[in-house]
Amino acid sequence: MPNRDRSRRAVVAGALVFVSAATGMVLAPAASAAPQACTASSLTTGEYESQGTVRNKSATSSCGDLNLTYSFNTTSRTYDYYAGRLRRSDGTWFTCAKRYVQAYDGSHSINDSTYWLCTDVNDNTPFSVASLLEGGDNVTITH
Repeated sequence: MPNRDRSRRAVVAGALVFVSAATGMVLAPAASAAPQACTASSLTTGEYESQGTVRNKSATSSCGDLNLTYSFNTTSRTYDYYAGRLRRSDGTWFTCAKRYVQAYDGSHSINDSTYWLCTDVNDNTPFSVASLLEGGDNVTITH
């Protein structure tokens, strides 16, 4: 009987190794499809209620918002007001509900909701940024 117990243990151990190996093979592809960290895109702003540089919301990013993380007003002022703009499927553009937010030149925290220009943006949606006072400013949108 002791030999029989060893045989059963060997069979159970072998089965566990097989199941573990099979599970690892199944999980590997799923892990590679995990979202990446946020993506940053540099843009030039358009004038009030218009588009500047157009980018697409990243489809592989874990961020769902358009976050203003850097701004530089190219005129003598050290600030401007910025708004996110999205393109609808029919090709028309609209300004996000947040409207225009004031931002001084420099970096802005991705965790500061003040600078979340648009929220819950769908993957691959075309977006741009408008300046209230004049276009041509340099901004970085993390999305």
